[in-house]
Amino acid sequence: MLLKVENLKKSFKGNVVLNNISYEVKKGEVIAILGRSGCGKSTLLRCINGLEQIDDGQIYLNDTLVTEPKAKDKHWREVRKKVGMVFQSYDLFPHMNVLNNIILGPMKVEKRTKEDATKEALKHLERVGLLDKKLAYPRELSGGQKQRVAICRALSMNPEIILFDEVTAALDPEMVREVLDVIKGLRDQGLTMIVVTHEMDFAEKVADKIIFMEQGNIVEVSTPDKFFSSPGTIEARKFLNLSDNYVI
Repeated sequence: MLLKVENLKKSFKGNVVLNNISYEVKKGEVIAILGRSGCGKSTLLRCINGLEQIDDGQIYLNDTLVTEPKAKDKHWREVRKKVGMVFQSYDLFPHMNVLNNIILGPMKVEKRTKEDATKEALKHLERVGLLDKKLAYPRELSGGQKQRVAICRALSMNPEIILFDEVTAALDPEMVREVLDVIKGLRDQGLTMIVVTHEMDFAEKVADKIIFMEQGNIVEVSTPDKFFSSPGTIEARKFLNLSDNYVI
């Protein structure tokens, strides 16, 4: 098992955000996490990546406990080499061009040479159709292009799993497809991913497993076919009836 979460709990000022969350992710599996805004989806990803400190529970990566009680920054830097994350807000450095945004992590964290980091960055840029933008600055890119650069930045660390946190939420509709196509391509190449998304059609077609959350709880775990055709819980049925096109 690549990733295992056991009895994870997280609260903010007494407000329970994650309530005894447990699930597993196999190598090469794509998990889509669905649920209403505020149900704890993004917080769950941030806990896995060490961006939020958990209150209780355990997280294992390759059977190794990563949520040590007194984990230091150095420990989480090592974890993040294996667990990449792509955010809704891109978080690109505006004063750096595309290429330098991508090679910064491998050079600083993994101590790779500029030549080696650049070679791999160009490979990822070509994969997402942005090789011609390698010297452009973030201000010169569309939202979809920025998000594809952010994906390249995560891939450059050669992670074992990538977490995607609502990566299309800030994009115009015409830019959503280009980002989702990149994620679909990564799925076809066997990359393990956890995707928090409001794109129901995408989740149905790409995910191996659906995790549906409600008020900090995992309410249902199912295959896409079963979840979208005959969900097993009242909460899921109500969620899917929010609108005709299943958009949160």
